[in-house]
Amino acid sequence: MDLSSVFSLAGKVALVTGASKGIEIFAAAGAKVVLCSRKQDAVDEMAKKLRCQGYEAVGIACNVGNLEDLPNLVEKTIAQYGQLDVLVNNAASNPVFGPIHETSLEAFDKIMNVNTLFSSLTKIKWRFDHQHQFHWWDFTRTWTWYLQCKQSCLISLSKVLAKEWGDSKIRVNTICPGLIQTKFSEALWSNDKIMATLMKQLAIKRAGTSEEIGAMALFLASGASSYTTGAVFTADGGYTI
Repeated sequence: MDLSSVFSLAGKVALVTGASKGIEIFAAAGAKVVLCSRKQDAVDEMAKKLRCQGYEAVGIACNVGNLEDLPNLVEKTIAQYGQLDVLVNNAASNPVFGPIHETSLEAFDKIMNVNTLFSSLTKIKWRFDHQHQFHWWDFTRTWTWYLQCKQSCLISLSKVLAKEWGDSKIRVNTICPGLIQTKFSEALWSNDKIMATLMKQLAIKRAGTSEEIGAMALFLASGASSYTTGAVFTADGGYTI
């Protein structure tokens, strides 16, 4: 076996929504990377950094919570590279920090529209070689709607799509990260009281990094996981043990 090619994404095009620093591993594995976020200048800056490292990358602005923007995102990707092989559904939104009864209908709509992106993208009816998504796992009841949306909607949907799309050689898997040090989760890992509580429950006594989740995503996007679909991978430092 040629181990140098097991995790290779050479010749593949990867679309990363909610693009973050963890996506560098896809470029390093040989993929042409399309970075997607709401602001064009933000994705342009990230794409420029990757190109300066010798990688191939472009940025496309898109509000993934707007269904009308999604076909344009895919069409621009196809126009740029002629194909789309890997979807990393990393976009997330949690505009409310509190229990369900305190959540407004506007906030609920935003949470559902953005965090069920995978459902929205299926309506575009593009066929992909590999698809998977980043996902959040249970930490605190104050993120109730966000957690319900992710756990109930995306995990179930991923399993259904894996079953339905298997004949088309499309694989669908889910990653459930624990506490990862990102801007999105800063309200948790920057709070000493919350961290003190979490440290009592974490087998690995620290928060995770985007690179660690990116490495798992690379495994799922590459041929190393060619017989894996409909699976849920938990990377939470042992929080749920």
